[in-house]
Amino acid sequence: MHVSEGGVEIEVPDARDGASAGTGDDVFYNPTQELNRDITAAVLRAFREREPRAESYLDAMAASGIRGVRAAAEGYDVTCADLDTDAVELAQSNLDRAGNGGEAVHRNANALMYDSVFDVVDLDPFGTPMPFADPAFANTRDLVCVTATDTAPLCGAHQKSGIRKYGCLPQNTDYHPEMGLRTLLGAMVRTAARYDKAAVPILSHATRHYARAYLELDERATKADELLESTGFVYHCEDCLHREAEHSLIAHPPEACANCDSTRILEAGPIWLGPVSEPAFAEAVRDEVTDDFGTAKRARKLLDTLAVELDTPTHFDQHRLCKLWGRSASKMETFLETLRDAGYDATPAHYHGTAFKTDATVAEIREATAALDPEA
Repeated sequence: MHVSEGGVEIEVPDARDGASAGTGDDVFYNPTQELNRDITAAVLRAFREREPRAESYLDAMAASGIRGVRAAAEGYDVTCADLDTDAVELAQSNLDRAGNGGEAVHRNANALMYDSVFDVVDLDPFGTPMPFADPAFANTRDLVCVTATDTAPLCGAHQKSGIRKYGCLPQNTDYHPEMGLRTLLGAMVRTAARYDKAAVPILSHATRHYARAYLELDERATKADELLESTGFVYHCEDCLHREAEHSLIAHPPEACANCDSTRILEAGPIWLGPVSEPAFAEAVRDEVTDDFGTAKRARKLLDTLAVELDTPTHFDQHRLCKLWGRSASKMETFLETLRDAGYDATPAHYHGTAFKTDATVAEIREATAALDPEA
């Protein structure tokens, strides 16, 4: 059957049970990842303006070749790789049909990345990208794009799996989507640093069942050292939801919560504590979203939020806080405006509709918004 997406048309096999949901070995096209691919196309447009030398693009897990077809439509010299011969044939057919060039090869992605140099590498595996991270950072020149769909290990719900895969201790908190994104970013930054490279997050988001990151490469070892200083630990109180962050390679967890004296403190890390996106680049990507994108409205809304999202290591859930305090929740706009009126920075967070970021502590949030409680 034929599928149209982002101004291109490809052919995919008829969907089988589970295929459309992105599960199993027979997945050729996953419609639930259209937002991911739309934003990727906009990133490729914006990055070309940022780094004009970037020309070659590798879709390391090609499947139907949709990512490669869309990258070729943006003017990139595309290579699609897959171990499945049927996928390679389908990807090449779709590249040829689109008429923008590109080659599909039957290669192990890691072997290909070690043998070749690409300007942009896109890792979109089923599950964790960690088995492909080393060769990607070893040989890519400009930009590594990464999707991780193993959200349970990333956010700490499957903690032992997260420890094994990502080399850190993730914790399942009320800000678990951000925990997962920062676990992924921390692992990517540390992997790149092994090759004396800095992998700078210029755009990242956690959406539904996956985390997505775009990391610009800097080959200065001193920059890699600088990024490692932006990794560290988060200490989370299970009772009052107070949290603190420590920029350090060694954890120094508090014995008790600074807010409520509870000793039920969760320690998470080392994770990425720095910015997950560059506001100016998020705006540039937003400007490249066009109406032929099937998810244009969602993409623009997400990118608008990322462009203004406050740079703090965790976010809060207004409903979770209000439930803890025995209050009714307010409209998010009113809640955030009240925090700003009290002198704090506060913005929506892209993770879900009641997520927000602020430089206020839990105690300061509670005091500043007390007047919103009709029973106060």
